[in-house]
Amino acid sequence: MKLVTFDNGQVGRLDRDDVVELDVPSMRDYFERGGEVSETGRRFALADVRLRAPIVPKKFFHTAGNFTDHHDELTAVDWSHPVHKGIVFFQNVDAIIGPDEAVVYPEGLTEELDYELELAIVIGRSGKFFGPEEAEDYIAGYTVFNDITARDIQRREMQSGVFSFSKAIDTFCPIGPWIVTKDEVPNPQALAMELRVNGERRQAGNTRQMVISIPHLVAYHSAQGYSAGDIVTTGTISGVAAVQPNPFDFYLRPGDRIEAEIEGIGTLRNPVIAWKDAHDSEPYSIDLYGPTN
Repeated sequence: MKLVTFDNGQVGRLDRDDVVELDVPSMRDYFERGGEVSETGRRFALADVRLRAPIVPKKFFHTAGNFTDHHDELTAVDWSHPVHKGIVFFQNVDAIIGPDEAVVYPEGLTEELDYELELAIVIGRSGKFFGPEEAEDYIAGYTVFNDITARDIQRREMQSGVFSFSKAIDTFCPIGPWIVTKDEVPNPQALAMELRVNGERRQAGNTRQMVISIPHLVAYHSAQGYSAGDIVTTGTISGVAAVQPNPFDFYLRPGDRIEAEIEGIGTLRNPVIAWKDAHDSEPYSIDLYGPTN
């Protein structure tokens, strides 16, 4: 089953080219009720609705350095600091956007805007302190995540060994276009992944390349406590702009269109627009490293 949030926050399931509305106020409520919700009786053509981010979780857990090819390419270019498997941090859920919504390029803050295709795991029920053998009971489904990153900010953050601001700026967290329930994904550890910019393939990989498996990731984060509808990401695959011979030929720019695709899950599409096209003001800028009083 494919679950969507659409129009003014309604929740539904896809039935071929239609959206069947479900009688529940939000996708988090859907999972909190264990999916035991009725239909409203209303049906809409998928082409006539606007899909939103499928869910806004209470907690959004990031994973980094979890794909062998990506780890190897970072090592090969001598990235500013090592990215060890199992790096974890939280995402700013207010940065979430949905399919076809714009990533706003904050040119007053960064000149190195990058993409990172990831599989996102949706947690179906609350729980904590469980092992990998129990993790499947907590997984509800999967969606596509594009981890937009300001690399110049990230390098400064990593001097302290952590990073979050570089990935948490407004609109930097596209997810969608829907949640695919786990019964439709027989083997999540064998899914082809590809990200394209303006139709050109930039990233390619497969979830079988994960160093830490999905059950181990879900179990590891459980020590922080889950609520129904929380999200855990798996890390990105090879091909990010930052590792290219000339990264500035690959960094995102206003006018670009990103397609992030995972086999069996879907394709998440987002344009990149300039600050001036989203805000009636000059680009936001602040020098955190300048003189202080």
